[in-house]
Amino acid sequence: MQQQHRQPELVEGNLPVFVFPTELIFYADDQTSHKQVLTLYNPYEFALKFKVLCTAPNKYTVVDATGAVKPQCCVDIVIRHRDVRACHYGVYDKFRLQVSEQSQRKALGRKEVTATLRPSASQEPPSPRPQDDERRIKEQFAESEFFEQTAFQTESRPVAGGPSLLTVLLGLVCMAALMLPTLGEQESTVPVYLHLSVNKKLVAAYVLGLLTMVILRT
Repeated sequence: MQQQHRQPELVEGNLPVFVFPTELIFYADDQTSHKQVLTLYNPYEFALKFKVLCTAPNKYTVVDATGAVKPQCCVDIVIRHRDVRACHYGVYDKFRLQVSEQSQRKALGRKEVTATLRPSASQEPPSPRPQDDERRIKEQFAESEFFEQTAFQTESRPVAGGPSLLTVLLGLVCMAALMLPTLGEQESTVPVYLHLSVNKKLVAAYVLGLLTMVILRT
């Protein structure tokens, strides 16, 4: 009798997560460094869902903060630093990438990536001993909380509240112009100086048509 091979049950939090790089360094004087890319690899035989969390979500914009990675594929996650100020120099933040199976909600694994802003690449601080640097980062994040990182959004625009007052007034003027008598009409109680030529009425009709299109789009 042929045995069926079953996928071993995955324990929550124990799945290795493969991310590169493991540290993001932004330089204030180099605008090209304000955009960094994290690559999440999925070497497994099953698809993974991922979610990006951060200790300081207001300082960063993440493109595709949630998503999925197909088996034996990878995905690029773009991270932009949007609060480049001197008060943030040398401050360590952390991103946490949580992964889970497509059909499950529990996190199977997680990987943390540090991020820091420095004034300039030419002013790199002296490298501390790895043990000291690791201990300092651990102390800073001992009681830190991770928050959901909002996905990238385009610049917000005010919600259109209908046509502007100028558009409405201009439309009323064009309508009034079309209602005036044409130049050359004899039987009219309207003063002669308010009679308009055919060309002027055509212009008014054209402008009114444009304004109507604008109003319909808003």
